[in-house]
Amino acid sequence: MNIREQIEEREALLLSPYAAKSRDAIRDLEEAPDSLRTAFQRDRDRIIHSKCFRRLKHKTQVYIAPGDHYRTRMTHTLEVGQIGRTVARALRLNEDLVEAIAMGHDVGHTPFGHVGEYALRDMVGHFNHNEQSLRMVEVLEKHGDHQGLNLTTAVRDGIVGHTGAHIPVTLEGQIIRIVDRIAYLCHDFDDAQRAGMLTAEELPFEVREHFGMTPSSMITAMVEDMVRESLDKPVISMSSDIEMTMNLFRQFMFKNVYLAPALIPDRNKASHVVKNLFTHFMEHPDDMEGCESTREFYSTRDVVDYVAGLTDQYAIKLFKQYYIPNITL
Repeated sequence: MNIREQIEEREALLLSPYAAKSRDAIRDLEEAPDSLRTAFQRDRDRIIHSKCFRRLKHKTQVYIAPGDHYRTRMTHTLEVGQIGRTVARALRLNEDLVEAIAMGHDVGHTPFGHVGEYALRDMVGHFNHNEQSLRMVEVLEKHGDHQGLNLTTAVRDGIVGHTGAHIPVTLEGQIIRIVDRIAYLCHDFDDAQRAGMLTAEELPFEVREHFGMTPSSMITAMVEDMVRESLDKPVISMSSDIEMTMNLFRQFMFKNVYLAPALIPDRNKASHVVKNLFTHFMEHPDDMEGCESTREFYSTRDVVDYVAGLTDQYAIKLFKQYYIPNITL
């Protein structure tokens, strides 16, 4: 029995009956099992080694080019993975599956965060970052000579279901769906305090009463509630009081941070950059460096894929190159 088989044996012995088991994982393209790693561990590694994952370090979470200590899409992803594994371990669910979903859930995010997502949606009518994340791992990244990373169905289902109408089939995917929100609310609140946009004393009374006034106490309160409500049950959930408080916290964050007037000028500029780059590449598709269409022509889908994959810095660089005159002083 090799190491991977030993891990699978331990999963069968120790994990909850509701946990996803690595030995049951399915891929569209069958592969020989690894001697060391389970299927979900291999998925996690493939995502972490991908180009789309590396680009997350230069993509906006909330604040555009804010400084060294603010969250980026990369740090958000790592925080989701950490919180998710804590929940999974407490519930005896599959930590490796949770981590793999967490590492891949935002790889389809555009430059400038949700601002870029909404800008592309304005241009093409339909664009959702969770669907683009799935497209990244299924189509745009490569594994060996094959297009796509050939991830297991459980990981792909969790990635596309981390937001939106689709509810993940696995409990591990359902963990990420809730933990993603916990992570961004608490850590965006932390960043907002650092930026001087608000103070803990301004939080709604119910939030302070149930969650406390620090990101750590907030995460702890919601995670402990998730574990209490979901232990030995076939669904991941929160108590009604905590879920209502989290929604109140979310409303507060939208009003005071995500849609705050102070951030509107930079967000309008970011939207302008994304929309103009989309227009430019639709008119000049050969300018898409490194993009090779599998057909004889470039489609709108090719342009969406290219613009969505840009980092903040590279998008700004391209905008300057195509729209700002060169001036020699």
